[in-house]
Parts: sequence; C-alpha cells; structure tokens
Amino acid sequence: MTCSQHTIARAFLFLAVFLAVPSALAADHPSYSLEETIVEYDVDPSWPKRPADVKPFGWVSGMAIDDKEQIWLFTKGPDPVQVYTTDGKFVRTWGKGQFVEPHHLRIDPSGNIWVADFGLHVVQKYTPEGKLLLTLGTRGQPGTDRAHFDKPTDMAITKAGDIFVTDGYGNRRVVHFDKNGRFVREWGGYGSKPGQFVLPHAIVVDSKGKLYVADRNSARIQVFDQAGKVLDQWSNLIMPWGMSVTAKDDLWVCGSSPHWWYRNGKYPEIKDQLFMRFSPAGKVRQVWTIPLAVKGKEKPGDGIGVHCIVQDSKKNLYVGDIYGERAQKFVPVAKRPKGEK
Repeated sequence: MTCSQHTIARAFLFLAVFLAVPSALAADHPSYSLEETIVEYDVDPSWPKRPADVKPFGWVSGMAIDDKEQIWLFTKGPDPVQVYTTDGKFVRTWGKGQFVEPHHLRIDPSGNIWVADFGLHVVQKYTPEGKLLLTLGTRGQPGTDRAHFDKPTDMAITKAGDIFVTDGYGNRRVVHFDKNGRFVREWGGYGSKPGQFVLPHAIVVDSKGKLYVADRNSARIQVFDQAGKVLDQWSNLIMPWGMSVTAKDDLWVCGSSPHWWYRNGKYPEIKDQLFMRFSPAGKVRQVWTIPLAVKGKEKPGDGIGVHCIVQDSKKNLYVGDIYGERAQKFVPVAKRPKGEK
C-alpha cells in the first residue's frame, strides 16, 4: 500500500468514527425535547356539530364564552347567533333577519349578550334567549354625535355596567356610556399618535378595569383607563383583529404579522395568520400561527381572515374567521405521548 493509500484509508476510518459518534450520542440525547417546553395546537375537525336545519355560518366575526363554557358565535348568515358547548353540541340559535353586518359579540358580567352591527350603526344588548333589552346608536343612521355611531365595531362592559364602544370604521373614537346607556364621554379621532386611532377594531376590559383597544390598521394595541387616559401602547407586534381576556387577565389576540395597510398602491389586508398571548403589562407569553388558507380550498386547521378568539378553562382555543366562514376549535398539545420517537 502506498503512502497516499495509507492516508486515504486513515481518512475514511476517521470519518467512519466521526459519523458514528453523533449516532451513538443521539440514542441518549435526541435533537428534540423529551419534555416539551412548547405548546402546539391540534385542530378538532369535528367541532362544532351544526345541525342540518341550521344554516352555514357565513363570516364568523364575533365570539365569546359564557360562565357555562358555551361558545357564542356571531355570524353573517341566516342564523346569525349560534351557541355550542365546548364538545360541539348545538345549544340554540336566534337573530334571524335582525342584523346586516354582524361584527363582534361580547357577554357582560350579568350574562347579557351584546352585539355590534356596523351595517345598522348600532350596539345592542340582548338576553341569552334573544330578547332585545337596549339599543345604543340610531338604527340605520350613521352620525358623529352622542346618539349616533358610524359603523361601530365592538363593545366592552365593566363589572359596574359601564359600556365602552369602539366607533369604529367611521368615527375612529371610543364612546363611554353608563349602565343605563347615558353618554358619559368620548375620546380618540383619526391619527397615529397615542390616544388616536386609525381603526379601533376591537375592545376588551380586564378584571382591574383597564381597557385594551385593537387599533388594527396601525398594528398596535392601546391601553387606557376608563377616563380615556393612555396607559401604554404595544406596537409592531401584530395587526390585531380580535381580542379576548382570559380568567387570569392574559390577552389573546388574533390577526396577522405587522404590515402597512396600504403600500405600493395596494391594500395587503391579510399577510398570514398569527395568534399572540400577552400579559396585562404587554409581555408576550405565547406566539402561534396557522397556515393561511386559500379561499375555496380551506382545510381543517388553516384560516383566512381570523377575526375572533376565546379560550376555555382547559385552554382550548376557539377561533372564528371571516373569509373561511368557519369556527374552529384548537386543542393544546403540551406533552409528548409516552414512547413517541
């Protein structure tokens, strides 16, 4: 054997040993975590179980969970308010023929159902059975004064019964009413400075009474006290379409990653599908995405225009999207099954 042949042989031997070492180590130290530190979500394709005599959803723009852990949906379809249990059982529907452009839906501390209809320019309060109790705004008439809204988007109701409305697509303001529906104050106006809005698209209140406003088209969440004072601003994290507050005051937000709403002569409304969970102080606790669906070719677990999100006591997430016209349940997966490789 020549000198060069010896050199080549030694090189192959070294390479064989080198490649064998990682394989041996991998048996004891795999490249993935045996005890996961990440939470993923699997879609439950069987949820919800809509009866045959209840019409398909249309846009699912509003969603809330009540104290019985029933999931309420507000949809742009013939059966606009639909209610399901967490295991998908149908409970009830109402509101046929009552709404034009359903947007967000909320449940107040007394269990009443609140809806925003930006086509009718009103915010309304109902019993859980669908009896109308209160109307804010003037039905079918847009305006800028105390008695009118211009395409309102959402409402938050405090423990004391105060009502805060994001008025919304037209007026770019927050309007405060007392528990009897009497005007208290308003703040906002079009702009990008703190306290102004480009599009106040959703609003929620936490257990301490702080208000969180999703200023969607400027990719920021603004935090206020109930007098309208700006407490904080979270920017460049998410285009917030929908929000909900958990039992521990964390904030779930759904939307897309930040982008200019208008650029190069186009309006790139949906970039991707993003979900984030924040602490009350604005710390990002969790990030999760789902695939962006293709209209007309949607699959379980993807989405196109995610618009609302809630969490139940088992940390399942329920998501409504408008262009996919679906409500979906996502089950957290935090532990690796025994024996899985």
